[in-house]
Amino acid sequence: MKGMIRMKLTIINSTRTNNFSDDLMLEKITDLWKSASHSLVGDENTKYGIYHNYESDYKGDYSLSIGIECDGEEPTLVIPQNEKYVIFNVEPGDEQGVFNTWTDIWAQEEEGTLKRAYTYDFEKYDPKGEIAIYIAIKQ
Repeated sequence: MKGMIRMKLTIINSTRTNNFSDDLMLEKITDLWKSASHSLVGDENTKYGIYHNYESDYKGDYSLSIGIECDGEEPTLVIPQNEKYVIFNVEPGDEQGVFNTWTDIWAQEEEGTLKRAYTYDFEKYDPKGEIAIYIAIKQ
């Protein structure tokens, strides 16, 4: 499924890491979500994990920020409307669902069936427990 998105987000917290060369990657991401969750206690808004500031491709450094959509507040990050996305729905109830979906995304890229733009990608965490990963694609 492809779609166009424009979102204004308030960023709660951010980190910079690398999936392959940062030995602390998992710890950084876990700590980022734990830290952000303290700010989001009782918050029933949709939460986002935004991947941005890519050095190159999925093998390079990138920034991960945790955010929520802002209502009237000054946004700290705006995802442009002209981005096109392929949406990957994460299997509900799968404890490793997010990781497995990213593994599938990387495999599709390696096969040449997914042409990523490396602008803004994000995980969308719905309050009902649904998770979707939006991957920006080249136009």
